[in-house]
Amino acid sequence: MNTPRRVGLLFGSFNPIHTGHLIVANHMATHTDLDAVWLVVSPQSPFKVGEELLPEQERLAMVNLAITGNHKLQASDVEFDMPRPSYTIDTLDELRARHPGTQFVLLMGGDNLPGLPRWKAAERLLSEISIYVYPRPGEVLPSELPNNVRIASAPLLDISATFVRNSVRAGKSVRYLVPDAVLQRINEAGHWRTS
Repeated sequence: MNTPRRVGLLFGSFNPIHTGHLIVANHMATHTDLDAVWLVVSPQSPFKVGEELLPEQERLAMVNLAITGNHKLQASDVEFDMPRPSYTIDTLDELRARHPGTQFVLLMGGDNLPGLPRWKAAERLLSEISIYVYPRPGEVLPSELPNNVRIASAPLLDISATFVRNSVRAGKSVRYLVPDAVLQRINEAGHWRTS
């Protein structure tokens, strides 16, 4: 009998995708028991209502540019046709319906762990799916974790999309913070430039 494929789900607005996202995704895909990681582009996070987002198709295009040539990483637009804001449990249900032979694993930063009980259907998430948590710089994770939560020691990079956007606005270089293809796209489209 074939073992089910295990796919990690890394959710984000990816506004824009940056090196920190890619290092975590690639580390999870190559240093854990996962077969692949899907970067799920969220059109609207319930925790980021009102944030200035590039159009979802543009953010998806930049994710695809960033992961070109890496067969372990894949971009997902599953939430684009779902009600907004997007809730993880609903997306998980949709993905399970579309890919019945796949075991999904939720990937999250340790900074999201304390808020998990407030997520929609948190008790279902905690009982139905494995969660791999990667620590954030300077963060202390609780010693007591639910049975399905595992700490994955991914390299820690303190890079944020907010820092990238603010740097672009200020006319500062973001080279090496984003992949070259993404940087080229940002420059050509003039994203986050005011003049």
